[in-house]
Amino acid sequence: MLSKAMSVISGKKKMSTVDTAWLRMDSDGNLMMIVGVMLLNPGVSVEQLHGVVEQRLLPYRRFRSRVDADVTGAWWHEVEVDLDEHIIHKRLDGGPGCNKGALQELVGRLSQQPLDPHKPLWQMHLVDNCVGEDGTVRQALVVRIHHCIADGIALIGVAMSMFATEPNAPERPTSRRNAAAADENPWEQIMLPMTMASVKAIDFSSAMFIKSMSALADADKLPQQLAGVGELAGQVALDTVKLLAMQEDTRTRLKGKPNGKKHVAWSEPLPLAEVKAIGKAYGCSVNDVLLASVAGALRSYLTRKGDQVSDDTEVRAMVPVNLRKPSRQQRLGNAFGLVPLVLPVGIEDPVARLQEVRRRMSELKGSYTALVAMSVLGVLGAAPKQVQNEIQDYYASKATAVMSNVPGPQQPLYLGASQVDQCMFWVPQSGDIGIGVSILSYNGGVQFGIVTDDALVRDPDNIIARFAPEFEKLVLLALMSSWE
Repeated sequence: MLSKAMSVISGKKKMSTVDTAWLRMDSDGNLMMIVGVMLLNPGVSVEQLHGVVEQRLLPYRRFRSRVDADVTGAWWHEVEVDLDEHIIHKRLDGGPGCNKGALQELVGRLSQQPLDPHKPLWQMHLVDNCVGEDGTVRQALVVRIHHCIADGIALIGVAMSMFATEPNAPERPTSRRNAAAADENPWEQIMLPMTMASVKAIDFSSAMFIKSMSALADADKLPQQLAGVGELAGQVALDTVKLLAMQEDTRTRLKGKPNGKKHVAWSEPLPLAEVKAIGKAYGCSVNDVLLASVAGALRSYLTRKGDQVSDDTEVRAMVPVNLRKPSRQQRLGNAFGLVPLVLPVGIEDPVARLQEVRRRMSELKGSYTALVAMSVLGVLGAAPKQVQNEIQDYYASKATAVMSNVPGPQQPLYLGASQVDQCMFWVPQSGDIGIGVSILSYNGGVQFGIVTDDALVRDPDNIIARFAPEFEKLVLLALMSSWE
């Protein structure tokens, strides 16, 4: 492991191998950008946003550094930041107020535009003239950040730190100490509490995964090879075998090769208290209820399109699992692993579908799949790019979607006197995955968002419109059960 002194050369800081892996995943079909939208009411000035970014965001080195890369890896190179190049003020064209569809179209276009590689890899668009479904004129803040800077959990924390919990709150500049701590490698935080046997098992599993892509038989030998390093190592071995032996999910119209043109849509918020009540009624978690609603919406969309949906139709979604230790200090970088969740789209009964989602989620909770997946990604980031591409494509071919569920703050946030009415985000899809589903809770509500590729789905609104009805089916059946 490089020392801190060795990792900084001529004003540059070495990028971790996990972050490097995300840096190199950009392709013509999928850009590795996390895209977020916040609706502000009434709105802020560009000068006000400049001030907040300068005090709250720029203290973090990664937001004022471009990326230099060569065959040996990648480096954060600190540069002068011109905020006029990173904060773009614009107005939606047409009439006194443009509707949600026009904003969604803009966000879709921005989702397919690469960030300037010669500058720090982030950009914001402050958009005027946005009218919501309730007729309220708002301002939208569209944020684009490359995944190599941080993962969704970290970026939600950083983005939310730009806001206050009360209007016109005094300025709270980010301290240099906190900003410096955020650049520390989160992998060390993850591995610190683990035993050496566990670390050895995970390291060995990562190397085995890379070597065994063309010879799955090697995976059968792993439990014997790891014998004696402990029960946890055996579980790690088993989870590695499962990753290696994973079969493709059902081929539907949602699965195919993306062309890079993106469409986005998002729902109006559902009451989070109601989702919690329904989860309690069925003995399930909030997450189970939301994922079952996603599975129902995808089923409804496919059947409406005239596709054959049999009892065994399944859609696999790669779900990010946060691996950070709880901490008050903000950490950037990527510290999560992707676990495969197979959505039971073929089950027609909403309650049976919910219970099956609950069962599958319970199985995932007891596994080390996320940790193995992140460790493999770290190995790939240090391997030649061609090797990374081949294994990444293999892994992505087994899934149809990427799906994330992030808990946001449950109190309203403010930027000056302006309140954040709604917020939504999308994580990128890698390889040939062309569907991304996001769930974000905020201020007592929970919203669904979806990003689709033009080669697969051109009408994401047609999917989004089905999330709430699927949830309402569970509500109705719960009420009927209580009455009986």
